[in-house]
Amino acid sequence: MGEPAAPHIGGDYDRVAIITGADSGIGRATAVALARQGFDVGITYHSDRQGAEDAAAEVRDCGSRAAVRRHDLTDPQAAAAVVDELADELEGLGVLVNNAGTGSTRPVLDMDYAEWRSVLAVDLDGPFLCAQRAARRMIARGAGGRIVNVTSVHEEHPRVGSGPYCAAKGGLRMLARVLALELSAHGITVNTVAPGEIATPMTGQADRPPEPASRPGYPLARPGDAREVAAAIAFLAGPMASYITGSSLFVDGGLGLMGPQAAGALESADWRAG
Repeated sequence: MGEPAAPHIGGDYDRVAIITGADSGIGRATAVALARQGFDVGITYHSDRQGAEDAAAEVRDCGSRAAVRRHDLTDPQAAAAVVDELADELEGLGVLVNNAGTGSTRPVLDMDYAEWRSVLAVDLDGPFLCAQRAARRMIARGAGGRIVNVTSVHEEHPRVGSGPYCAAKGGLRMLARVLALELSAHGITVNTVAPGEIATPMTGQADRPPEPASRPGYPLARPGDAREVAAAIAFLAGPMASYITGSSLFVDGGLGLMGPQAAGALESADWRAG
């Protein structure tokens, strides 16, 4: 797998990033944020090709190259091959952002095995296989790299009706920590970014900004903006995060302090009175 990389501040890893699920929301905002930092960007999508092409256009408007591939993580072994395809087209790979994901709303006792497996395939199996391919390329290059897994506050906090989602996000957090140990000798850092409720298509809030004071149970009483999460991902993907690995960065407006299940059910801010 190559010799371990020498310790260094910053890094000379390839300024090429692959972001899964970058056709909308957090992934698209991250593509633009990294392009503004000088990264060429590989964009994957599941069904919204036009969204992916629009994201690629935004990347090119920043002066960076972009490449687009369909990426169906319900078949994660086949989908992971896209990592190598994009890396070949963009002539390198220094950053992988495992952002693509799906959710569930059915109680565990009412869920069949096929539904359980479909969520884990997208949210855990896919990131494992993509990270494996990306890390092998980074090691062969010998210049280090960055892997950032986008999880959720539910990597730590449970939610009713989200059994496989919570299990996958918790597993992805622990996978990142194991990889952080295994890849550290090669100058590759591995971290997670754990968003709270973000105003994106996944939360049914497409094309509208977060509404101030709309979430009385949250310390910062609104959903987050995708660009706020993208800024955190871009930092961890950048050269100045070279001494951070195995960490989870929560971008949740303090939601985790309240307990996400209960906070979302509060209809007033009376809790602030103590």
